[in-house]
Amino acid sequence: MRNKIPCSAERLSLLDPPMIQAVVDRNAFHIGNQYISENRVRIVEADDAQISSAVIGNSGLYEQTIRLKEGHLISKCSCALPEEPMCRHCIAALLEYHRWAQPKNGQQKKAAPASAPPQAQATTPNRDSAPPPNSASPTDLKLGEVMNFVEWLQPAIKALERGQPLPDSPRLVGDLAPWVQTIRGLEERRRESEEVRANLESDMQDREAYVGRLTQQAQISTEEIKSLQASSLQLRQELTACKEMLAKVAEVASEVGSYDSQLKSLASEVLSKGSQLDKLAHSFREVSSALRALAKSPSIS
Repeated sequence: MRNKIPCSAERLSLLDPPMIQAVVDRNAFHIGNQYISENRVRIVEADDAQISSAVIGNSGLYEQTIRLKEGHLISKCSCALPEEPMCRHCIAALLEYHRWAQPKNGQQKKAAPASAPPQAQATTPNRDSAPPPNSASPTDLKLGEVMNFVEWLQPAIKALERGQPLPDSPRLVGDLAPWVQTIRGLEERRRESEEVRANLESDMQDREAYVGRLTQQAQISTEEIKSLQASSLQLRQELTACKEMLAKVAEVASEVGSYDSQLKSLASEVLSKGSQLDKLAHSFREVSSALRALAKSPSIS
């Protein structure tokens, strides 16, 4: 990841923590400061114009290159985090360089008066011309440790990338020992994450099988729903036909009711006319009886 931001500082050592915190993301600054407190940052090579560093992050080792060029601060990191305007690893490198540069400048200021009197050096040439007996041994020891650490670091990183056990680490003391412990901690976390990943894969397989069963049940339910929808459509059609038949029956019933009332009126008329006819027939019988009586009376006399 590469970023470029304007910077008015003439030297990288002038970038103090408050100035860095003012321009970067708050969470990224907090994590970068945490890397410093956990001793995860190492300055490989640095001056007031360029810094080369390495940071052990939560997912591996990342390399940074930070330059101050033409009024811009150019930072480049091997990570892929989208943090703007600078990732947490570059922030940690700047904070570590500021901490690393301050004692160095103070030592230079303290060493200047000690080298001021040339006469004393001239008076004791044998004592001053020979270097102190123990001045080079710490540097040689640290350089040897660094070489051993670098030789071990490359196969260790490859082992981490391939998921293999780490090679045996050299016996280191001082500032490099926490690096080895941190990398071994990363390897232990990788093993734990592998176990978690295996458990998650097993869980995912079980869930996929369960989802497959649910999918089959859903397909069966879908087919049943389709058949029920077809049956429901058929029942609706039959219900519509029944409603139409009921409407026709209602019409016929209304017509039958009208015919019934007409028949009742006709029946009442017929009954009334029947009674009249009965009366008329009775009158006819009386007249007939009278005529018969009249017809019999002359013949008797």
